[in-house]
Amino acid sequence: MFKAFLIKYGEIGIKGKNRHLFEDALVRQIQLALNQIDGEFIVRKESGRIYVDIVGEYDYEETIDALQHVFGIVGIAPMVQVEDKGFEHLAEQVISYMDAVYKDKHITFKVHSVRGRKNYPLNSMEISRDMGARILAAFPDMKVDVHNPQVNLHIEIRQKINIFSKVIPGCGGMPVGTNGKAMLLLSGGIDSPVAGYMTAKRGVVLEATYFHAPPYTSDRAKQKVVDLASQVAKYAGPIKLHIVNFTAIQLYIYEKCPHEELTIIMRRYMMKIAQTLAEANGALALITGESIGQVASQTIHSLCATNEVCTMPVFRPLISFDKQDIVDIALKIGTYETSIQPFEDCCTIFVAKHPVTKPNLKIIHRSEEKLAEQIEELVKQALNTVETIVCGGIE
Repeated sequence: MFKAFLIKYGEIGIKGKNRHLFEDALVRQIQLALNQIDGEFIVRKESGRIYVDIVGEYDYEETIDALQHVFGIVGIAPMVQVEDKGFEHLAEQVISYMDAVYKDKHITFKVHSVRGRKNYPLNSMEISRDMGARILAAFPDMKVDVHNPQVNLHIEIRQKINIFSKVIPGCGGMPVGTNGKAMLLLSGGIDSPVAGYMTAKRGVVLEATYFHAPPYTSDRAKQKVVDLASQVAKYAGPIKLHIVNFTAIQLYIYEKCPHEELTIIMRRYMMKIAQTLAEANGALALITGESIGQVASQTIHSLCATNEVCTMPVFRPLISFDKQDIVDIALKIGTYETSIQPFEDCCTIFVAKHPVTKPNLKIIHRSEEKLAEQIEELVKQALNTVETIVCGGIE
């Protein structure tokens, strides 16, 4: 019965003179999402509202699911739109709506009216009062409750008249593409896909870098990361995944540097390479899934040591999260089951038994001097052989 949806947004509404730019971005993202499913959809703006109109047949559940993956939407209201043919006609349409949507008539309700057109003959309070009376007359089992109703019936008098009573939650945030681009360091673990999701939720376009170490990591480990990128892309749009062969660099560091410093030094070179790829692809920041104290490489001392090699900002949206907080989001966005698949990660292969937790930068610098002979050439080779895959999302 629903041939239109009212799209509700949140903080876009307080953007002042730039508001139209964010609205336009949201319209584009909605249209792109709906282009991926069957049906003809028209997305439009009108008087501070965004609407989705449906032409012909469509799958209701599939459409709601597509809209729930668009950042910037806080609510989706399936609605009936009717022409203004007078109050009697409107009352007939509202009664038909209540009859169709609520099979059980033993409910409480409240009518909330908005008169967007001031030339409508009744004001908002009069519309609500008179429509409530009509509903009670049509359905004696229904009761009015203005304080805590089971059903909030909304009637909006605009160019057409909108009738709706259900608002399905969206994922919130800001439309992707409104806040620049960043490079995600994506591993096969639980944390980094969640960090990417959370950053994309703030309107940031994602690219990703994955450090592969064949033969120590398998093609199945690589596919796992491709799958994770594709799952995040359901929300973030298509993600360019840059796959870096890190084996030679890891082996060289393993050969030349103290083993308790391996994790920190390898991490520093990962950050350097990720920043180089970010700069080459127009990204303005790096994103990691680090959380303070979760592992040895994520103490404050270790984070300072890895940060030193970067000149661009490093976003760590999970920095104060407990592991369960991260798992809960991974479950919600559908990455958890993929993340826990038991395929090795290049970081786990070369972990020392007793990694340093409070690295001294002067000591780290001295250790890295032992790499001077070949490390720049190895990094160059790694960058020259990067494999790039576009994962999932909306083309």
